[in-house]
Amino acid sequence: MGRLDALDLSLSLSREEEALRLEEAQERLLYLRLVAGGIFDGSGRLGPPLLLLFEGWDASGKGGAIKRVTTPMDPRHVRVKSFAAPTFDEKRHHFLSRFWDQLPGWGGMAIFDRSWYGRVLVERVEGFATEEQWRRGYDEIKDFERMIADEGMVLLKFWLHISHEEQLRRFKSREKEPLKRWKLTDEDWRNREKRAEYEEAVREMVDRTDTTWAPWTLVEADNKRFARVKVIETLNRRIEQALVENGIELPPVAPKKK
Repeated sequence: MGRLDALDLSLSLSREEEALRLEEAQERLLYLRLVAGGIFDGSGRLGPPLLLLFEGWDASGKGGAIKRVTTPMDPRHVRVKSFAAPTFDEKRHHFLSRFWDQLPGWGGMAIFDRSWYGRVLVERVEGFATEEQWRRGYDEIKDFERMIADEGMVLLKFWLHISHEEQLRRFKSREKEPLKRWKLTDEDWRNREKRAEYEEAVREMVDRTDTTWAPWTLVEADNKRFARVKVIETLNRRIEQALVENGIELPPVAPKKK
């Protein structure tokens, strides 16, 4: 699978190291989010819109990573949207149309749990889109992302990658836990049987839609603690870069009271 094959899924963090790095990264994220929203120092100057896309294998830890990103922030300062299969009415329009009204504006932030990449993943593998449609989808997606990036959107795309063996372990763990059993469906088991087809689709998706304006961040996610920290630290670096590129200086933070 090319770049995915090169990922070291043995990477991990201890519980103590995760707690230390996560606390530091979450505090930094809260600060950067307030600056980007123009409300940290009352300047009112809005930073660029921030959009995070989370894709990955079933049980790869997308929900846990999203939770760690949103935890330090006020719920009013970030919107999380989960996308399932398109409805009957949504299918009557271009596949990208249902995402438009969920995009954040300047000073805003949104997180998409699944996204328009369903066109070249599940719709491709399951036959919900014709071959002509999903093959055309790569350029349509790149053009769409280029358009919103040119308007100032900061787009971060995360693919959470886990091994076939780790996925099975998590599936079995979910089966045993009453409060998590709802996350596991018959469809999840069916998708495992098509792992090879999905791997081919993921490889082509990454190869064809990894661009300078919307690059993919591939996350080694066999260890959840490592994955969560990598996501937030990557996000922080990208927000800082975007603020500087837009001429927004990072105001000093008052020292903590002892």
